[in-house]
Amino acid sequence: MATATKTTEVAVSNGLGNEEEDESSRSSIRAMLAKLTLNKNPKKQVIPLGLGDPATYPCFRVGQNVAEAVVKSLTSGKYNTYAPSFGIADARRAVAEYLSEGVPKGLGLVEEDVYMTVGGSQAIEICLAALGRGKRGPYNILMPKPGFLLYQNFCALNNIEPRFYHLLPQSNWEVDLDGVRHIADDNTLAIVVINPNNPCGAVYSRYHLQQIAEVAGKLKVPVVSDEIYGHIVFGGSEFVPMVSFASITPIITIGGLSKRFLVPGWRLGWIALSKPQGSLKQTRIKEDIEKLMNVIPGPSSFIQAALPSILSDSNQHFHENMISLLGSCADACYSGIERIKALYCPSKPRGSMFIMVKVQISLLSNVNDDVEFATELMKEESVLVLPGSILGLKDWVRIHFGAPPEILEEALDRIESFCERHKNCR
Repeated sequence: MATATKTTEVAVSNGLGNEEEDESSRSSIRAMLAKLTLNKNPKKQVIPLGLGDPATYPCFRVGQNVAEAVVKSLTSGKYNTYAPSFGIADARRAVAEYLSEGVPKGLGLVEEDVYMTVGGSQAIEICLAALGRGKRGPYNILMPKPGFLLYQNFCALNNIEPRFYHLLPQSNWEVDLDGVRHIADDNTLAIVVINPNNPCGAVYSRYHLQQIAEVAGKLKVPVVSDEIYGHIVFGGSEFVPMVSFASITPIITIGGLSKRFLVPGWRLGWIALSKPQGSLKQTRIKEDIEKLMNVIPGPSSFIQAALPSILSDSNQHFHENMISLLGSCADACYSGIERIKALYCPSKPRGSMFIMVKVQISLLSNVNDDVEFATELMKEESVLVLPGSILGLKDWVRIHFGAPPEILEEALDRIESFCERHKNCR
């Protein structure tokens, strides 16, 4: 691995580089995208590459076996009642088995380690609330830059300071381990790791994940492993669950159905705790999660009841087809970006559904930053991309490549035309 550069950054503003921007658009990806969409070109159909929801396209529809499992659960009439606060036992057991596949002996999970949530977003909310529950003083959580904005939002709600370590674009977006060590202190509660990565499309090797776990172990903090894009890897990459390193440091896994099974609207997620009777118990996180779960609503009973069938091997063919299509889309997106001189991408995505692209502002006229790039692109070409500033990386944009190849090709043609019109001739 390339030598990591030390970062002295402790906390960064969530600002967009323009003080006149409405504050609400700076605090939410959806709000930012909605604001950009208002500026669309009415003569061109919008191509939305800003939000990670490929399920809008027929080629990315849920597998038949998955749909049938939910229909069977619903029509059985057995699951119209409230579910237990922590989730239906069969669903929790199915998730534990699913997360334990390929994990070293002795590190597997059991039913009691798993809590069912209303999607991955609620899992993040509960996890951070539990980590900060009852704490007094300037506690902090370490998270990636660029990263997923929701972590910052929930830190603010729980009076936790977000501290940012860099992902290194020239090293396949690996974690700046020196930076992690530099910004951690005695008040650090956890390290957040997103793998496969949103927004960069990186997939971390087994060796790098072990390095992260060893750093966390020395700091005596758990790793919050966001695996909502778990198993969505291509290009020869391997997905390694972070719980594989639970012997080194406690692991809190966040996951859900939304991405791998292409059903974000079903809102079914989970939290899983490794070593709940060990060092995690000392932090009271298990107890605090259970207190929170007892007073908030949980996911739909009939979808939970379908989970053992959904997570079974019977859906392997569906996953293989989806990964093959996404891999082709990633290749097409990367190749299209490479031909546009004003854009630069340091590496081809190997997982998730996103790619981070550098906008070389000096090569463009009448475009001063990533927000202006996204705004003017929408005005002229009706192509929606997410400004990187909202993710912590100014003058970059995030592009979602989970769209049919012909739509991606059209979008990239429009982006290329936009860049040609704005080419700086100086």
